[in-house]
Amino acid sequence: MSKATFAMYWAASCGGCEISLLNIGNDILAVDEAFEVLFWPCIADFKYHDVEQYADGAIDLCLFNGAIRNSENEELARLLRRKSKILVAFGSCASEGCIPGLANLTSSSAIFNAAYADCLTTDGSRTQLPQMVTLVPEGEIRIPRFYETVRTLDQVVPVDYVIPGCPPEAHQIAAVIKAIISGAPLPAPGRTVIGASKTAVCEECPLTKDVKQITRFYRPYELIPDPTICLLEQGLLCMGPATRGGCGALCPQVGMRCEGCYGPLEGQDQGARMLSAVASVVAVGKPGDEEAALEAAIDNVMATLVDPAGTFYRFSLARSLLQRSRVTDPAQQSAEEAR
Repeated sequence: MSKATFAMYWAASCGGCEISLLNIGNDILAVDEAFEVLFWPCIADFKYHDVEQYADGAIDLCLFNGAIRNSENEELARLLRRKSKILVAFGSCASEGCIPGLANLTSSSAIFNAAYADCLTTDGSRTQLPQMVTLVPEGEIRIPRFYETVRTLDQVVPVDYVIPGCPPEAHQIAAVIKAIISGAPLPAPGRTVIGASKTAVCEECPLTKDVKQITRFYRPYELIPDPTICLLEQGLLCMGPATRGGCGALCPQVGMRCEGCYGPLEGQDQGARMLSAVASVVAVGKPGDEEAALEAAIDNVMATLVDPAGTFYRFSLARSLLQRSRVTDPAQQSAEEAR
């Protein structure tokens, strides 16, 4: 009996998803026994040409991690979709945009300027921005086109399943892979989330919720939290109310706020839901206070909330209702819309 076939690819990501697969421990031996690896650039010298030669659908399972940041990422997404029976958006970058997606708060020209011109370690006297085509005596050197907007995998190609997390938890990965190996029935495909729950992280969190109200927010280094009380009620901006569960609330249980890596609850915008949660714990004013005084009091509390956009949408901006800011490079944006 021939083995099932497997591929894994990273686009705009940090590599943590690759490591998380290895973190399944001895279960990795079952993966090795059950699958023949057809493409996994992180661990072996596969070429894109190799994948192009496979028949369509030749790959039984492809775990695709990373957001779509440039033309190479998109090319491989389309190629692997064509060659794969099951395509999984593996981890937050592929499913929600994650940290790379925060680049959507600015423009590509501003990013290049920050990296190649304004950087303290850059020699500003000879600034050279990346060029798609560079002529050299031997011919042309070409690099991928850097897109104005970071997109998720399913904004480029149809996705069968999503395994969320930054990175996904090892036990969730192992459970999914074992199900595929054993032939157990999977949920109907169609960007179906697996390896996660349908309720918020708060539902898994054992910390006591006393419905306390706060008058300011704290950054993590400013406060040693009570290990028994809800972090949000202590003024730490825990994203638990707006984040899909399934991780076991690991971070809040050790005094670290949930950052939101499992993404929004089904059908909800993570930032909007978190804004509602924040409004419910802010304690300002009393009945009969003047509107101007209430407004000033609210402004004072919100001034202690540092970087709300980067906090509320740290993992989900690219796939949120917002998707990006209006700050763009007009020429680049027009080129992308014409694709």
